[in-house]
Amino acid sequence: GLGAVASTALLWTYTPPSTTSSSAFLFWSLCLISLGQGAYNPSLQAFGADQLDHDDELPCTIDDKKTSKKKGLFFQWWYFGVCSGSLLGVILMSYIQDTLGWVLGFAIPMFAMVMSVVFFTCGNRIYAHKPDRTMYNKHFPNILRAIKMKASRLINGGIALPNDKSNMAELELEERPLCDQKVCSNEVSDLNLESESNTHLIENAKIVLRLLPIWTMLLVFAVIFQQPATFFTKQGMTMKRNIGKNFKIPPATLQSAITLSIILLMPLYDKVFIPITKMVTRNEKGISVMQRMGVGMFLSVIAMIIAAVVETKRLEMSRETGVQESETVPLSIFWLLPQYVLLGISDIFTVVGMQEFFYNEVPVRMRTMGFALYTSVFGVGSFLSALMISVIEAFTSSGGRHSWFSDDMREDRLDKLYWLLAIASALSLLFYAICCKCYKCRIELENGNCK
Repeated sequence: GLGAVASTALLWTYTPPSTTSSSAFLFWSLCLISLGQGAYNPSLQAFGADQLDHDDELPCTIDDKKTSKKKGLFFQWWYFGVCSGSLLGVILMSYIQDTLGWVLGFAIPMFAMVMSVVFFTCGNRIYAHKPDRTMYNKHFPNILRAIKMKASRLINGGIALPNDKSNMAELELEERPLCDQKVCSNEVSDLNLESESNTHLIENAKIVLRLLPIWTMLLVFAVIFQQPATFFTKQGMTMKRNIGKNFKIPPATLQSAITLSIILLMPLYDKVFIPITKMVTRNEKGISVMQRMGVGMFLSVIAMIIAAVVETKRLEMSRETGVQESETVPLSIFWLLPQYVLLGISDIFTVVGMQEFFYNEVPVRMRTMGFALYTSVFGVGSFLSALMISVIEAFTSSGGRHSWFSDDMREDRLDKLYWLLAIASALSLLFYAICCKCYKCRIELENGNCK
């Protein structure tokens, strides 16, 4: 995907792009990148956590506190590394693309990805490959085989054996078996396979359904996660951005404040926050994973309230000074900084907590699916954000009224959007707390003991 995007940029430097073929090729290139990220992100994260030890299906038992703490640190520093790479991309790659060209800007990530694949392959001998001792080694082919057998029996009709077993029938079967011993053995094996595959599917479905309420309550947080790259930047474009006489801050640059706050404050989480919470809660881990996610959701509510207040102030100043559409409001862009920083801090709590929660609450054989559930929160949240904007746009612009998302920033009502998101996030936090009260962790269900 990265190679296709780089080649598209190279082609466009020599020939003007056509509206049909070039756009279609670019679209499918971006789809390839998205598909690749969706495939390797959850797998790589689960694989990385498996390198720490060879624990079994119970990663948070009482005898395994060190392992649980070690994995919590892994998720925390994993996210630290992701944010560091994101900051490097936002600052360095944006500068290269603007000054040296888009071809080089896309070629550098492509070669970096190629080198990462090479290093990944070369380290094969030192990987900790965890065997799956729960069922068959090849789950998916066995499940498909069981489904195929079930469908074949439904189509062709099954053979029902009588429940009564007389001695005469047993003697007849002993003297003249109904089928060849090898064939019978294969049929018994198929029946066992179908039974275990059905059990496997039912267990997986139960696990996913048990996590679904928590997953649903996190969707509003994912919707808020989309705002810095869209409406926060749109706000910044209309505000005073001067530093000195000549330099103006690009509005999108403030997005790096989220990443910087994560990078700077992440080390303080273990060194400052956890020791303080230990003294208050008398808990070995300070706060639980679910409490950690709840704190992040609460901080996102505060961030939306601050964003709504700042936007209200910007609109008031815009109307009082009578600025035109192309003019900027005499309000510094740094008034947006608190909402960016608060969202960065909320990420430290919620995003890292989500990774650890979904990892621990699924069996070993489903840990990749656990991370897929975590990443799908933000994917579905992105679609929900777009759907919400479309619905609000259609509703508020009906009857000749001004839409909340007017191109004229003097007429838009982003403050109402932020209040709506704050209320929705508060309600989701309330329902999340109720779900946490009713939720029983996987270890509690298996051992009757959850720490």
